[in-house]
Amino acid sequence: MTITQPDLSTFESLESEVRSYCRGWPTVFDRAQGSRLYDEDGHAYLDFFAGAGSLNYGHNNPVLKRALIDYLSRDGITHGLDMSTTAKRSFLQTFQDLVLRPRDLPYKVMFPGPTGTNAVESALKLARKVKGREAIVSFTNAFHGMSLGSLAVTGNAFKRAGAGIPLVHGTPMPFDNYFDGTVPDFLWFERLLEDQGSGLNKPAAVIVETVQGEGGINVARPEWLRALKELCERQDMLLIVDDIQMGCGRTGAFFSFEESGITPDIVTVSKSISGYGLPMSLCLFRPELDVWEPGEHNGTFRGNNPAFVTATAALETYWTDPHITRQTALLGRQVEQSLLAICDEHRAAGARYRGRGLVWGLEFRDKRRAGLIARRAFELGLLVETSGPDNEVVKLLPALTIPPEELDEGLGTLARAAREVED
Repeated sequence: MTITQPDLSTFESLESEVRSYCRGWPTVFDRAQGSRLYDEDGHAYLDFFAGAGSLNYGHNNPVLKRALIDYLSRDGITHGLDMSTTAKRSFLQTFQDLVLRPRDLPYKVMFPGPTGTNAVESALKLARKVKGREAIVSFTNAFHGMSLGSLAVTGNAFKRAGAGIPLVHGTPMPFDNYFDGTVPDFLWFERLLEDQGSGLNKPAAVIVETVQGEGGINVARPEWLRALKELCERQDMLLIVDDIQMGCGRTGAFFSFEESGITPDIVTVSKSISGYGLPMSLCLFRPELDVWEPGEHNGTFRGNNPAFVTATAALETYWTDPHITRQTALLGRQVEQSLLAICDEHRAAGARYRGRGLVWGLEFRDKRRAGLIARRAFELGLLVETSGPDNEVVKLLPALTIPPEELDEGLGTLARAAREVED
């Protein structure tokens, strides 16, 4: 692909230095449809990023777009705080009928604010209120958001340092396979809990991702998650599953914890819950944990009614039957086969891969190679990001609705990019 030099002067002169994705993809995007983005010069890019997992159903999904346009055309409520609206009622009833009831999940639904970190903050706050304790246990390489409470349970040193103040009341424990199988699961954690001299305050809750996306695509085994749930029950701690990036079908089932057979006490959901990339998040919890006083936790934009509309349309379109789960499994196997071939080709470079459903990571011995591959992929018309504490993993997040031929095209581009940045 021949790319003309885009005019980025407005962004460079007016926008903060904190901007990041635009540095890796130096062009000006103008429109998008399905799994393709187009810049203002008309160049097409295949999207293996999906809005960091916010666009599981692709860009400008026509069914969701039609529902949104119809709602706006009839002057439906746009901003509603936590007032009762027809859009909210429709979402709640549909979510109950298509997601919660079929999975025998009795959760109450809380709208804490429009972003993932809002959901995490509300989950931590609720756990502390219910248990009357301050400590929260998280895991190595976790990522839960950029506000202070979420950062306190995030592992990345660079992101934590941005807080500018001590991050307290959070204690990290080893994630699954942190010691490469040489230490029994939860040995350190349980010993600290039982030792009165350990210095670990009794935690209110444990927060975990079943697949650590920003942490480097680290996949927890179902048996590890079951053992964690049992530990929480024995030690009177709540289990919070952060399903913000891995929920809404990303790993196959609607919730990423379904494969393990556990029922978390609290679940946070965001990103693709609106289906259209509109800001929306949920905090789900067992009914007996609903100890909030009216207005005790609120937010101006927790009633994003256009997001309720597209969320309802997404559920009705994709979650009335198991088709999308089966499709994600098939596409996931397609990704895995391609990554296996790439790793065979680059065995001398220590290439390895891991993932579930449609979230995958590709890693090399030389940690710099992931960034070089992502840069070359962009030049070839493919958007991929990197993850991990050193940005050492090429992260693949294609839309769940991507056609197999487009997925194959992107995987071919990835293989070419990996080949062209060889030492």
